[in-house]
Amino acid sequence: MKRNGFKIGITLALLLLCGYYLYPTVRYALLQRKLNRMPEAERAAFIEANYGTIQELREKALKLGLDLQGGMHVTLEVRLDALIRELATDVDETFEEVLAAARERARTGDVSLIDAFVEEFERRDPNARLSRYFRNPDVGITRRSSNEEVAAYLRKQAKEAVNRAIEIIRDRVDRYGVTEPSIQKQGAHRIVVELPGVDDPERVRRLLRGTARLEFRLMADPQLLQAALQDIIAYYEPDTTDTGSIATTDTASADTSLAALLGEQPTPERPRNPLLAVMQPVGQGVVFGVVAGPDTATVNRLLKNPEVQALLPSGIELLYTANPVGTDERGRPLYYLLGVRKEVELTGEVITDARVEFDELNRPQVSMTMNSEGARIWARLTGANVGKHIAIVLDNVVYSYPVVNERIPSGRSSITGLDSREEAQDIVTVLKSGALPAPVDIVEERTVGPSLGEASIRAGLRSVLTGLLLVALFMIFYYRTGGMIADLALVLNIIFILGILAAFKATLTLPGIAGIVLTIGMAVDANVLIFERIREEQATGKTLRAAIDLGYSKSFSAIFDANITTFFTGAILYSFGVGPIQSFAVTLMAGIVSSLFSAIVITRIIFDYLVLERKLMVSVG
Repeated sequence: MKRNGFKIGITLALLLLCGYYLYPTVRYALLQRKLNRMPEAERAAFIEANYGTIQELREKALKLGLDLQGGMHVTLEVRLDALIRELATDVDETFEEVLAAARERARTGDVSLIDAFVEEFERRDPNARLSRYFRNPDVGITRRSSNEEVAAYLRKQAKEAVNRAIEIIRDRVDRYGVTEPSIQKQGAHRIVVELPGVDDPERVRRLLRGTARLEFRLMADPQLLQAALQDIIAYYEPDTTDTGSIATTDTASADTSLAALLGEQPTPERPRNPLLAVMQPVGQGVVFGVVAGPDTATVNRLLKNPEVQALLPSGIELLYTANPVGTDERGRPLYYLLGVRKEVELTGEVITDARVEFDELNRPQVSMTMNSEGARIWARLTGANVGKHIAIVLDNVVYSYPVVNERIPSGRSSITGLDSREEAQDIVTVLKSGALPAPVDIVEERTVGPSLGEASIRAGLRSVLTGLLLVALFMIFYYRTGGMIADLALVLNIIFILGILAAFKATLTLPGIAGIVLTIGMAVDANVLIFERIREEQATGKTLRAAIDLGYSKSFSAIFDANITTFFTGAILYSFGVGPIQSFAVTLMAGIVSSLFSAIVITRIIFDYLVLERKLMVSVG
């Protein structure tokens, strides 16, 4: 065995290395089994006592993909129409019409939104210039820029927006604490996000979808807002009957009968006011009304009527509170509809730090610190509006609207009225990660439950063991002792594959298991070629030792060619594929490398030991 000393050393080193990387996986699996058998009380105490060890093992263990441990698969699409509108320095009715037509054409046809926008613009007026709406001297876009130059600018901005969105989403997911997430670009403006182990889909949706556009705005003048409220209610009155004065209410009285607010019950002769049927007016302060969650769409439709918008005070829009302020008689969450100025006084770009804190009643809040420029503007803003409300708006919903008691020179502010520490932490996450360059929509979403993941693991393990058993039995039946040697190499081959995956921190998925099953079948191909070659050499009268030497040497080129081409195929799949395809490619390439080593090196060591050292007559069929 002296001539095989180096090969034996390499094999033992690889086995020890694989054992080192697979040890945390085995220990973590045994620990999970132990925890599952514990009573609930003992389990909680055990986890608390061994939390550090469990977390360390979890980090080092072989990671399981979304389809094996459950989680979420989300496909996001960057809203290029919103990006185009954001980049425009001037927007009018023609611009909106062109953008709407381009959006519809891009949705139904095989054309990008930007190309459709430019073509629609030129179709309406071939002599018009897009530079009328887009001017950015910093990048060379002036009023003399051609339409093609503007289009190139928009395409570049769209590409950068998608790349920036990927970075921000990755940062948010990392701060969220997901183990081994997968975030990849798909096509021109889609992002595929896979989050294994996630058990709160709604929280993840908010985390991924929020643009993190933080704004500080002044609230509407209460008297003007309440006058507008009466005018809008009167606008929707079915007849000319006077609505009378609007009753003052608060959150505690949010379930008051809406008909009672009119002073009489609706009858067939006098139908109910459609707005009051879905909104309870509030006759005080900056609160316009109270709306139940399911009714917000109807209220939005009624209030977007151009004639109704004209009744609102100039420069004022209506926004909802982020969290419910109570429930109605049917248990539905109620939200305040607030009057907020459209003009933004300060944005989240001035925020340098954000963290979760708790007030004197142990309620969570987000404390924010501003840079020097933000602190200066904040001091001026609060100093000029003592006694008034300032709305803190995140992604077009109002989180809090405190009254300014005094000038605040420190640049500190807080978001209050939060439901939980998790919500506060999510706000901190999106603020620290930065604002998305454009809104994103969830166009596809799949949730895999843990029970389905466990079923997938059982099915995958069953398929691997079944494939291994069938191949092993065939090899023993057909090649006798040689088949047993090949089976031993096959078992070591699987250990090598798992060790490689664990060492490179790869994620094992169902397609990955399929790659392992395929490798099991491919792993014995090399041994079949070698054994058949040995048979041929023995048939010509050569000794067993000479037949083994010639069998390995003459079959090497065919084995190497077949495996290297398959390896290149796996590399191509990994380069151009996404998600499951990449997982399959990784296990396929790892399997090819390990099977080559097992078939050519390990089986040869065993043959040499049995034939040269033990002087045994080994049969290959």
